[in-house]
Amino acid sequence: MAIESDAGSCVRADVAAGVPPAAALFHSLADENRLRIVQRLARGEARVVDLVAELGLAQSTVSKHLACLRDCDLVDYRAEGRQSFYSLARPELMDLLASAEQLLAATGHAVTLRPAPSGVRTGGAEA
Repeated sequence: MAIESDAGSCVRADVAAGVPPAAALFHSLADENRLRIVQRLARGEARVVDLVAELGLAQSTVSKHLACLRDCDLVDYRAEGRQSFYSLARPELMDLLASAEQLLAATGHAVTLRPAPSGVRTGGAEA
């Protein structure tokens, strides 16, 4: 599913276009706003309105990126009344973020991609 001409596409559309699945996955996570959404959802579920307020993005941008991440099977949602609560669908994504943190630290570019356990403060920079 294409988001915008400059935002790229998600795994299913890339794979359908002949891109290898691993490259398609990393391509979908390469978008800064999608990565920020994934990072936020790693702390717990959120509604679109919550993501808009916390990330400073337009509602339409958040909705489009969530749709892309849903198409990638990385994000899911549950309906409660008229609201939708989004969460990470694949716990394996946290392992990928942990590995990325280690790799970036080893190359001199330490970042924090996962939330710290409750009550623990980190000094790492956000990506």
